[in-house]
Amino acid sequence: MSEDKKKEIILKKAFSDNMGMISHPGDLLNVAMEFQQLLMFYESAVKIVKTHFEILEDEFAAKHERKPISTITSRIKEPMSIAEKLQRKGLPITIDNMVNNLFDIAGIRVTCPFISDVYHVLLMLENQNGISIIEVKDYIKNPKKSGYRSLHVIVKVSVDFSDQRREIPVEIQIRTIAMDFWASLDHQIHYKKDFNLDENVDDELRSIADTIADTDERMQNIAKNLPDFVDYSDVARQIEMLGEYSKVLARESK
Repeated sequence: MSEDKKKEIILKKAFSDNMGMISHPGDLLNVAMEFQQLLMFYESAVKIVKTHFEILEDEFAAKHERKPISTITSRIKEPMSIAEKLQRKGLPITIDNMVNNLFDIAGIRVTCPFISDVYHVLLMLENQNGISIIEVKDYIKNPKKSGYRSLHVIVKVSVDFSDQRREIPVEIQIRTIAMDFWASLDHQIHYKKDFNLDENVDDELRSIADTIADTDERMQNIAKNLPDFVDYSDVARQIEMLGEYSKVLARESK
């Protein structure tokens, strides 16, 4: 099925799911305005989290000779992507379902030089006022079957507007530069493909991911020679240092 046909089907479903809310053309405009305002809420939450990261990055650079953060990027899901995800979840394509069931509409990606830095960034995030960590998925210690590695964190951000305070969810992906390299190319190969890949491609990609993971470990071993380098990645041996991280993991298991 072509992408245009898929979009047509999703749009028809979205219109059908919202028929009960729309009795005349003015209602459609109100729904559109409400959707636009919600996206503004998510954009505001992203700005707040990015600012926290940038301040932490500057503070660390002032105290040390290097930074634990290499890049910070962000995105807000496109309306069609939001509709597609609700459809995959088997949910009606409505604003209520968007707000209550999707936690990755606002997304931030942080890349770090070393594996240890990934967990260090999580610890720094845990200590920020106005940001509450509600879920952690550690695909570094427990990679996906595809070989994908990254730390996924869902936070809720307190955003103050002129007339209200909203708690907005933001998904944060924290990974090394090498992990990001693999994930970006894997995404290009697999995303919305309308052709058949060779059957050995996934095995080859998984093998490359393992090679990159080994490289990350080797680079981190070298980095341990850097002044003031602290290894935050070994939870078992650094449990006192990682007290806050252990609390985060405990939340995930509830």
